[in-house]
Amino acid sequence: MQLAGKCIGWGLTGSHCSFDEVLPEIKRLVDEGASVVPVLSPAVAETDTRFGTAKGLVERLVDLTGRRPITTILEAEPTGQKAAFDCFVIAPCTGNTLGKLANAVTDTSVLMAAKGTLRNLRPVVIAISTNDALGANARNLGVVLNMRNVYLVPFGQDNPEVKPNSCVADFSKLAETIKAALEGRQLQPVLVERSRRTVR
Repeated sequence: MQLAGKCIGWGLTGSHCSFDEVLPEIKRLVDEGASVVPVLSPAVAETDTRFGTAKGLVERLVDLTGRRPITTILEAEPTGQKAAFDCFVIAPCTGNTLGKLANAVTDTSVLMAAKGTLRNLRPVVIAISTNDALGANARNLGVVLNMRNVYLVPFGQDNPEVKPNSCVADFSKLAETIKAALEGRQLQPVLVERSRRTVR
């Protein structure tokens, strides 16, 4: 599966420490000829952190994609009505967003775009980054793993000694996972040994 000519919606949620790993993967898709439309949750669109400012992230995304991000539910809703995306990606996907997706809660632009994509029976790709994937969110992870047209980027524990419940996707496998999802396949294996992250 080639990505040239595909329109990929890309939702970013508030795992701010993951952005430096995610943004190069957006560039990879653009370099392969895909059109990428950024969609930001409120935590991303409105929050400055030690990892950078919201304005700075928006500027980087405009530079990478040539598009201003979608930031509201009102802006995101027509993407489903128009079947705008061949695939919708949530990377990084926080535990908060994961839990809402698993329980059919649609209260952010990212979740609205995901819902619209699923409405059209098109793939949604999830790249988790959450401290409680093996804790309180484990049941939601199980639900999402069994949802039709939802595919997970392979993930693993990122620091099991310090944060034993934390799991993060191997973001370098995003493009490969998207290509497989567009063919209706889950990239395997789903559970991988991920490179260790220091606690930041």
